[in-house]
Amino acid sequence: MKIDELNSLDSEGFVAALGWVFEDSPWVAERTWSARPFADVEALHRAMIGRLACAEPEEQLALLRAHPDLGTRARISSASTGEQAGAGLDHLTPQEFDRLQQLNSAYRNKFGFPFLFAVKGSTKHDILRALEQRLESSPEEEYEEALRQVSRIARFRLMETVQEGTR
Repeated sequence: MKIDELNSLDSEGFVAALGWVFEDSPWVAERTWSARPFADVEALHRAMIGRLACAEPEEQLALLRAHPDLGTRARISSASTGEQAGAGLDHLTPQEFDRLQQLNSAYRNKFGFPFLFAVKGSTKHDILRALEQRLESSPEEEYEEALRQVSRIARFRLMETVQEGTR
């Protein structure tokens, strides 16, 4: 979809087009619609991140918790499936899979939400290393990092969905 087409959508159409960008959190798109028109994808992304930043902490936490654990095969969106496959998480050895599950569980137990990592351009080894390192973070540091990662994930999804220019 072109950016000018997106700008011309009513609220319902806008949410239908972009409500999935933030995992199971169409409220971000709903709150962003009124900021139209967007000059480009970067402006759209900044507006969406701005709405996320202004959200109540409970809404932000629900958004973080809506994401699947990396490497899981259950309850995963098609967007997440493609992103994780691109990073090789669909080809883990049994040992890597077990390690990832152990780390995911430890992370979720410590922070209360799944490990979030914008996997595009990363390998399964990069992801496992980041997960191990981030387990050492404080809850406050990790909450902020998780929001940064969600922002990166959303940017990648927008870049793949919205093109510059006119119809």
